[in-house]
Amino acid sequence: MEALLISYLPVIIFIGVSAIIGVVLLAVPFVLAFKAPDDEKLSAYECGFNPFDDARMKFDIRYYLVAIMFIIFDLEMAFLYPWAVSFGKLGWFGFWSMTAFLGILAIGYIYEWKKGAMEWD
Repeated sequence: MEALLISYLPVIIFIGVSAIIGVVLLAVPFVLAFKAPDDEKLSAYECGFNPFDDARMKFDIRYYLVAIMFIIFDLEMAFLYPWAVSFGKLGWFGFWSMTAFLGILAIGYIYEWKKGAMEWD
């Protein structure tokens, strides 16, 4: 039984060292950090808007357009890579499925372009 427990000694040492490093990395910033908070640093950040204005105020739609563009390119990359890796096994059904998917993403991209999300003033 003692030999079994000794075989777990490296794991216990690893967990102990990891815990010590974690605690040190959490504690050091509290000791060494420069503490000079001001009102602007402590205020909430709401996408470039003053967080204390009226909740019903009008704002630029480009924030949504940038989010839609991110989703378009993010989805494209997230689905194209696994599709390309398994392309040989999917056959024509996989090809036409991805073509339809890319067509839907192209419609979203055209919508973005028409709304002027590509223009940075």
